[in-house]
Amino acid sequence: MTKLYLEAFSGISGDMFIGALLDLGIDFKAFKDQLARLHISGYELTAERVAHSSIYGTNFDTVLAIAGKDDAPVSAEEAHAHHHHGPHRHLKDITELIDKSDLSAAVKRHSIAVFTDIAQAEAKVHHMSLNDVHFHEVGALDSIVDIVGAFVALELLDVDEVHCSEIADGSGFIKVAHGVMPVPVPAVMQMRVGTSIPVRQETNVRTELVTPTGMGIVKEIVSEFGTVPEDWEIQGVGYGFGNRKIPQFNALRVLKCKKKI
Repeated sequence: MTKLYLEAFSGISGDMFIGALLDLGIDFKAFKDQLARLHISGYELTAERVAHSSIYGTNFDTVLAIAGKDDAPVSAEEAHAHHHHGPHRHLKDITELIDKSDLSAAVKRHSIAVFTDIAQAEAKVHHMSLNDVHFHEVGALDSIVDIVGAFVALELLDVDEVHCSEIADGSGFIKVAHGVMPVPVPAVMQMRVGTSIPVRQETNVRTELVTPTGMGIVKEIVSEFGTVPEDWEIQGVGYGFGNRKIPQFNALRVLKCKKKI
């Protein structure tokens, strides 16, 4: 079985996580074939090996056919928020979509757990019932691919244990369609309630580094925070790049490990 260690020195998002696991050697066609079991359309997946600061890694992206320039979310937080105009999906709709898919029981269970966690945080932040929380169509489709894709990737790598470093987030405020939001963004901060997840704010980074999807994945899979366990042997290193321009190297580094014999 495979162990993973996440080095979140520039935060974590769903696409960074998937990019890092693809960079570790997951077959992209096998990954896409598994995601096709969702039986949804309107998107195309890309995975490109590129160099940032002369370091090669993978840039994973979901290109949405339904996303026009006016629909593109300003931030990951806003993509989840309930106040968009236009088509949207409630948590119940997304849960049913995942349940009716041909994905494995484990991928379904973990994916629904993350979506529920995000929706509960949104409900608390925006003072509404869980049933009233809805995801804008563009943000919902992107989130479905990122969240379900994360657990598909973990299954393809045969991962049974994940540890993580302290997680870096940005600071300041970000502009969204209806005003400004503080960083960490409200949903992420709410998702941290009742946890002991170590988060360090980078005062020189004036944007979000941890998305609700990224925090949801961390909460669902990470069993311990700290350094790489002494009885783990590193077998591979993968980099998943983020899309934001920040002063530091913007990637999630993931170490593929096995327990020493």
